[in-house]
Amino acid sequence: MKSVAMVACLAVGLVCSVSGQEQLGSLRLEVHTGPDPVANAEVVVGGTTQLTDTRGIAVIQASAGPGQVTVLREGFLPVTVPVDVVAGRERVVRIELVRQPVIEETVRVVASTRTGRRIEDQPMRVEVLNREEVEEKMLMTPGDIGMMLNEMGGLRVQATSPSLGAASVRIQGMRGRYTRFLSDGLPLFGSQPGGLGLLQIPPMDLSQVEVIKGVASALYGAGAMGGVVNLISRRPGDEPEREFLVNRSTRGATDGVLWLSSPLTASWGVTFLGGGHTQEQTDVDGDGWADLAHYERGVARPRFFWDDGHGQSFFATVGTTLENRTGGTQPGAVLPETALPYRESLETRRFDLGTLWQMLPAGRYVLTARATWARQWHDHQFGEVLERDRHDTAFGEITLRGSSGGHTWVGGVAVEQDTYDPTDVPRFAYTFTTPGIFVQDDIDIQPWLAMSMSGRLDHHSEYGWFLSPRVSALFRSGTWSTRMSAGGGFFGPSALTEETEAAGLTRLTMDGPLRAERGRSASIDLTRTDGPFSATVTLFGSHITDPVQVDRPAYVLRNLAEPTTNVGVELLGILRQSPLAITASYTYVRSRDNVEGVANDVALTPRHSIGLVTMVENEDGRIGLEAYYTGRQRLEDNPYRVMGDSYVIVGLLVERRVGRLRLFVNGENLTNVRQTRWDPLLRPARAIDGRWTVDSWAPVDGRVINGGVRVQF
Repeated sequence: MKSVAMVACLAVGLVCSVSGQEQLGSLRLEVHTGPDPVANAEVVVGGTTQLTDTRGIAVIQASAGPGQVTVLREGFLPVTVPVDVVAGRERVVRIELVRQPVIEETVRVVASTRTGRRIEDQPMRVEVLNREEVEEKMLMTPGDIGMMLNEMGGLRVQATSPSLGAASVRIQGMRGRYTRFLSDGLPLFGSQPGGLGLLQIPPMDLSQVEVIKGVASALYGAGAMGGVVNLISRRPGDEPEREFLVNRSTRGATDGVLWLSSPLTASWGVTFLGGGHTQEQTDVDGDGWADLAHYERGVARPRFFWDDGHGQSFFATVGTTLENRTGGTQPGAVLPETALPYRESLETRRFDLGTLWQMLPAGRYVLTARATWARQWHDHQFGEVLERDRHDTAFGEITLRGSSGGHTWVGGVAVEQDTYDPTDVPRFAYTFTTPGIFVQDDIDIQPWLAMSMSGRLDHHSEYGWFLSPRVSALFRSGTWSTRMSAGGGFFGPSALTEETEAAGLTRLTMDGPLRAERGRSASIDLTRTDGPFSATVTLFGSHITDPVQVDRPAYVLRNLAEPTTNVGVELLGILRQSPLAITASYTYVRSRDNVEGVANDVALTPRHSIGLVTMVENEDGRIGLEAYYTGRQRLEDNPYRVMGDSYVIVGLLVERRVGRLRLFVNGENLTNVRQTRWDPLLRPARAIDGRWTVDSWAPVDGRVINGGVRVQF
């Protein structure tokens, strides 16, 4: 008992000693935005966290001496300020919060990583195309986003069907089916958005485009094994806006696009996008085959926005697309070895709807619910063969986001169902249901170090369980920053590939049941920013196990026994010194398939690509000059050659403001590069898959001049 008492006395003495040495002071923190107090703001001082009251005030006891205060509140930019606590006294610190912008030139917030942080603070690399850059590409191709994406470093829009003009987006050499397209974070375009869907999206109502390269299944599930392209829409402002564009090209394309925006109440707003687009069937080289397919397309998309100004919001959109497209032989022309004309046509009917609802339960968390449903019908004529199908996609997701200290975390559950019903080839029908759970934590460890860790567990109804991890890190030192990222994911394959979209499913055979494709990727980049100039070098690599490939000579779909590998480097330099903007990029990609022990470059994937864009812009207009180099690329099942030649394309854009009108003229492919200058597009005999044409590895339309007028009223 005596020894216990002595220990107790020693303990009490130690506590008293420590208490006597520790000096405390008081901080009275007053958090405002303008004249208004900010309630429920999270205040962090020395590891202690407290919420502000309805007056925006929090009082915290802290150790005397220098320190710092961090204030976090959803909808506002985080603020950290130094403080000096005086023992025995209360110090008043007033902190002004700035609302988090939706899009801004210098402070850009990205949505694709789910945590809503500034692009400069994201551990994961996200590349953003801002509104000014979107406008430039809109004047070149007002009816689709193909050119806009094709001119981003590391992205290649690859034509998949010369007969009808379909295309897909390859990110860093990975096939287009691995790229996930989103609209405001919603999968409105379904799980197979490539082909013609990519060419049916007018860019007029886009505020920015966000691109994540490499495996992103940890964030967005099975369809994102190559990366994510998120199209962010323009939001209504305080005043009504109206814009109309009409365009005509020398190759027979006509576009008319209308965008309307208006606030309805203090909280509600609406936008509307409507487009009508036509293209004349055009035989550029006079061989009797249409190098440009005829199409007639109508697009309509209203969007509704609600925001109470305190972090709660609602968004809904409805879209419809109607298109008829026809290609093949010109009227009266015949193909070799046949007296009958070959016509290929496609009727597309598409309808989709999506909603996003966000609220703040308990004032310190963000609860978000997303839901989409999309249906499209196709009637596809391949000469004598008719293939009709219906494709349905349904998606639902609930997430909860919060922050504590240096952590910003998000977790959620999601389920997606993808149904394909081909009327005339029912053996390829499927219904895939994939529920999943995911979690992500962004951690600010030090001012110079931030990390992001995420993981997702999915159960695919056909292929089973999959775990998709991803980890990223951001290191900063002065004008230098480095990002490192690695992740894994999966893809649930089907018979729908770039090759089968071009040739159809009727003649396709499958070499046994397919296995799920699994991928992993890694990248590291180094960026130097010096005033208006920034330069980035990125090293990347990916590895795909059990890749699905079409054996073109036999037209058989199978998994390859050996993996597909991608390695490469990107160089990007940007100078923005108003009114001048210069962007230079170089991409090297070595994408390799291994078939029976023989490694070959993936077809239609050039190793070298170079881009240079110069733009001078002021309130009176803009003038831009572009030049793009595409290196040699391996060709597949081409009777004329095994390698495509390199080529250079040059473009010139001029826009001039005249009152409310903006007149523009754009010259595309002024060097008049055309694939048929090397070899015919037509094959000497019909391929086993039914196609009469070789793959497109260079432009088929040659030099194109387009011009028109934009009017804001």
